[in-house]
Amino acid sequence: MIGIAWRALAVIAVLTVALATGTPTGRYLIRAAWEEGKILAHRRPIPDVIADSSTPPGTRVQLRLVLAARDFAQHLGLAAKRSFTTYTAVEHDTLVMVLGAAYRDQLRSYTWWFPIVGSVPYKGYFDFPAAERAAASLRHEGFDAFVRPTAAFSTLGFFNDPLISSSLHDDSVGLANTVIHELTHNTYYAPGQAIFNESFANFVGSRGAEAFFRSRGDSAAARVAAESWEDEKILGRFWTSVYDQLDSAFRAHPTDKAARLAVRDTIFSRTRERLVDSVGPLLKTYPLAALQRARLDNAALLARRVYHTDLDQFDSVYALSGNDLAVAIRRIIAAAREHHDDGFAGLRALVGAGARRSRAQFNDSFTRPRETVPLSAQARWPIDSRSEQHRSHHRSSRSLVGAGPVRGRREGEAE
Repeated sequence: MIGIAWRALAVIAVLTVALATGTPTGRYLIRAAWEEGKILAHRRPIPDVIADSSTPPGTRVQLRLVLAARDFAQHLGLAAKRSFTTYTAVEHDTLVMVLGAAYRDQLRSYTWWFPIVGSVPYKGYFDFPAAERAAASLRHEGFDAFVRPTAAFSTLGFFNDPLISSSLHDDSVGLANTVIHELTHNTYYAPGQAIFNESFANFVGSRGAEAFFRSRGDSAAARVAAESWEDEKILGRFWTSVYDQLDSAFRAHPTDKAARLAVRDTIFSRTRERLVDSVGPLLKTYPLAALQRARLDNAALLARRVYHTDLDQFDSVYALSGNDLAVAIRRIIAAAREHHDDGFAGLRALVGAGARRSRAQFNDSFTRPRETVPLSAQARWPIDSRSEQHRSHHRSSRSLVGAGPVRGRREGEAE
């Protein structure tokens, strides 16, 4: 295994040097490749770690949960490949620091381009001081910038991503969510569409965790997962409303930067009050303190939008698919591939088609014998035989390293 890991590292290093020797991006990718190689080189099969008498009992429980969540993800149609079959212990609770930035007077993210994944609105650093220096440099240039920790990432299946020990600091619901979220990236990732990719994975990870615990008969954990997803949707709507307010205000002052900055400060001041006083009481899984210290600037807002855009639309497909997550996943991926330049356009088309089908079924129910139109069919698409097999089984039983999909802390938040 070690030999394979170092051969993989050598390939990455050679490609990186050939791509951009001597450039900042080249040096960054070399460091990322080196760190990824170390992670791969220290992998151990999870069953071996579980069987090791020196492994703490609590860790064994978590590792078994990871393997179970991985198996469940495959029943949802996700491409697990060899991801999360191995475990790597790291020294720190935080695996990567993620840098995000945006223009202060525009709703436009600062982006970075990398091979494979294209342009993304974040950049991961294994070198934590380097991340802080990069953020300070961007602020000096007049951008909003922040750095946040993350405990997990995905290589999109290019490597057999191990479970990192830093991920075990999450609770069982968060851990299952992380596994399913990252395996969603293994299954589908549209280059240059980070917002769609992450929002889709947020939906699948959240709904997947709920379904996973429900299949295990753990109603308490399933309820927490469901409440957490409802909170995600509430926050998604809230951040969309803030985004729309800022967008309108900025458009009202197209040639006056000072006016745009002034109105932005006013909006963010009111946003803090609304977040704590109006949104906070609606949330069941977020502590008030997290909302009180939430970072409010363009960079933080756009970072939240990466994971929280059109979540209700994804849930609409889920409902129209008869609450069958495997069917919803297949339909969303197919629609995104059909609209390969804009996954959200495919999502909207899917929801629109489902709504039209539901209206037609509803109207048709007045012209046919009532018993031929069961109630359950009036708000869903026809489900194919494969999905029926998925339901029968269930009844019986978050890019290259440093650049790509990353799972960060919850909305408590970009601090």
